Amino acid sequence: MGSSHSMPEEIQELADKTGFTLEQIEHLHRRFRQISGDQPTIRKESFDRIPDLEFNPIRSKIVRAFFDKRNLRQAPSGLADEINFEDFLTIMSYFRPIEMNMDEEQLDHFRQEKLKFLFHMYDSDNDGKITLLEYRKVVEELLSRNPHLEKESARSIADGAMMEAASICVGQMEPDQVYEGITFEDFLKMWQGIDINTKMHVRFLNMEPIAHCH
Repeated sequence: MGSSHSMPEEIQELADKTGFTLEQIEHLHRRFRQISGDQPTIRKESFDRIPDLEFNPIRSKIVRAFFDKRNLRQAPSGLADEINFEDFLTIMSYFRPIEMNMDEEQLDHFRQEKLKFLFHMYDSDNDGKITLLEYRKVVEELLSRNPHLEKESARSIADGAMMEAASICVGQMEPDQVYEGITFEDFLKMWQGIDINTKMHVRFLNMEPIAHCH
């Protein structure tokens, strides 16, 4: 993967494309090799190597998102059978933290990309919409990862979020319109003012938890 003194051109291109630093790319490449078992590509079963994902309530959705061609910016629908390191970096870039030197336009684009990734996780049929119940599940599953929040409290908050979503969606409809689901534009309005950056993180990027796994 090169050194800090001589960055190969291909690594510089990856850095420019994803926003990661050389050090971050080198770290992610080591992680990629661990997950893939030193193979050039990762398949869905490769994620079985990640203990931190085993009991994650949205494990299947997270894994699926890595192979979603919309997230890979390859096609408007469909799933890839496997992903290479560049694909892996593309997906990980959605989880990249906000940088202090970003201007308002960059911040807005960054936030929208994160929310688009989250929206795609629940729009599994690629129709550009998710139902109110699916949205409720989004909120509850995100809250369920908070160790300081009881399950009943998470359910109550999720119920309230669903009711708020319904008022946003139905409230802006014309009298002759039929409710068909939450669009991405609706989704953006619902998450307005919420710090999505703290909600989207990936603990399984840490090297230590699976350093002993081969």
